[in-house]
Amino acid sequence: MTQPSTRERPLGITILAILAAVGGILGLLGSVALLGLFSAAGGLFMIVGLLTLVLSVLYLVFAYGAWTLQPWGWTLGVGLAAASVVLTLVGLTQGNQELIGTLINLAISGVILYYLFQPDVKAAFGRT
Repeated sequence: MTQPSTRERPLGITILAILAAVGGILGLLGSVALLGLFSAAGGLFMIVGLLTLVLSVLYLVFAYGAWTLQPWGWTLGVGLAAASVVLTLVGLTQGNQELIGTLINLAISGVILYYLFQPDVKAAFGRT
């Protein structure tokens, strides 16, 4: 297992780690509710519940990786932000989302991607 980093964590990474942890915890609660309340209904609710569970766990793992500045945390953060962009665009093409919420989600994911690719942020994660 990789040892926690002794590098100083930039404030932006701290904020991302905290938000990812909060989102992961709320996502876990939501997925448990979906899986528990709608288990009898099966089908789509079960799939959405399981996907939410997996994404929530990934956000918690990212929160740990970002907090401890693990090199894999940067990769996971980029992957989650990119997946958010893709899923938002897919949802938009399906007509399942309102335009303002979609634009806000895309903007947030874009800013996160931009931030993670900043040289000082990559360096904090031990990436060059």
